[in-house]
Amino acid sequence: MSLFLSQLFNGLAMGLLLALISTGLTIIYGTLGVVNFAHGAMLVVGAYAGYSAYGLTESFVAAVVIGSLVSLVIGLIIERGLMRMYYSRPPEDQILVTFGIGIILVEIVRSIYGGISLSMPTPDWGQGIAHIGSLIYPLYRLQALAIAAGTLGVLYYVLYRTSLGLIVRAGIEDAQMVSVLGINVKRTFLLVFGLGAMAAGYAGVIDSPIVTLSPDMGSRVLVDSFVVVVIGGVGSFPGAIVGGIIAGEILSLTSIFNPAYSHVMLFVAMALVLVFRPQGLMGQEGRE
Repeated sequence: MSLFLSQLFNGLAMGLLLALISTGLTIIYGTLGVVNFAHGAMLVVGAYAGYSAYGLTESFVAAVVIGSLVSLVIGLIIERGLMRMYYSRPPEDQILVTFGIGIILVEIVRSIYGGISLSMPTPDWGQGIAHIGSLIYPLYRLQALAIAAGTLGVLYYVLYRTSLGLIVRAGIEDAQMVSVLGINVKRTFLLVFGLGAMAAGYAGVIDSPIVTLSPDMGSRVLVDSFVVVVIGGVGSFPGAIVGGIIAGEILSLTSIFNPAYSHVMLFVAMALVLVFRPQGLMGQEGRE
């Protein structure tokens, strides 16, 4: 029972972090129509920038802020300098260019830090264990769970309680109509792409004390994030949260029996959703 409860908490923490990453992915795809294969590389950039910031400042808060800002700036540069020219291009062109951007970013990180795995120290306030009934659980994992949940709450407020969120959600539904209403869609697209990149970098720093850092860590997270988007529904913020939690629990609980089959079961779940509800659990039917 203790093992089951431990894996249950692991799955919830992993699921909320996946939801945080997938939120940026689904907002970019829903608003801009771009399948961003560089999203995993943004997580890598944010995680390594946070690692360097922590080494210089010995402050985890500074690491989170700097890692997020670095991802945000790179996302803005990519959108302004390259992606803007590809919005009207075929989807395969967008896939190829974002895939290439991802490879370039990962190789830059590899050239700076090398190919060896690194580890981010757990912050002082996150060290130790927590007692939950009979369960003994690492304290930072609980804190990471709370941080991810709080951040998703802030994103929910921004998307559903502010004028910016209204524009973004309207852009997801009908970007052409938003443009007709006189809203600067290009500026909104720039902001959306930057926020999506920042969400990935932020999640990468939060997850750094839990996992080992490697330049290739983003590819695995990218695949899992796309599965989360498919399960939850394209362009759906609540769907990203639900899909993330489902994916995290599947990966965590399946590993109790056989870790080799954890991703197999995840793809089985995705296939079942595609068969019985192609638009995703919380997606809208008829979206392209």
